[in-house]
Amino acid sequence: MSTFPRTRKSELGYDTEQVDEFLQTARRAYDGGADDAASDSSPTLTAADIRHTAFSMKKGGYSTSHVDAALERLEDAFASREREAKRAAMGDTEWFEQARTTAQVILNRLERPVGERFERVSFLTYGYNKGDVDRFATRLSRYFQDGRPMSVEEVRTVTFRPQRGGYREVQVDLLLDGVTDVMLAVR
Repeated sequence: MSTFPRTRKSELGYDTEQVDEFLQTARRAYDGGADDAASDSSPTLTAADIRHTAFSMKKGGYSTSHVDAALERLEDAFASREREAKRAAMGDTEWFEQARTTAQVILNRLERPVGERFERVSFLTYGYNKGDVDRFATRLSRYFQDGRPMSVEEVRTVTFRPQRGGYREVQVDLLLDGVTDVMLAVR
């Protein structure tokens, strides 16, 4: 029996062996992390590692939407455990101060003028569409400053159209990772 539904034999999906192997590693890491005296043979895996996991595509592979949803739940579980471990080690006051500091760094970036929030790539290179990114940045600012509703799912799945001379993708992606970390930290 398959772990996830499979695509049709003619359609691309995630490589089943890679997904199954990753899930076994994640299970060992999670189970090993539950025991304070975990052996060094337990793999180390973090929520950020899960967020950046990618699989090859193969015909007849696992449904990407089902695997992605499972990875998001897995990331949430690891982030929750990491959050509790950090809070226990630091104490609530220091822990909340660290999250607040990270949020302020993000806000400082988001408060830059529209069209200048991130470095731009050369006109000959494609980056993220500045208008798309700036609109989403405004929503993020409202989330942080005004408490407007926004889910981690929205941040994880946002996409931006390509644009010649657009924003540098790496910078935007790093900011989104930071937003995700803060959102998971304060859940």
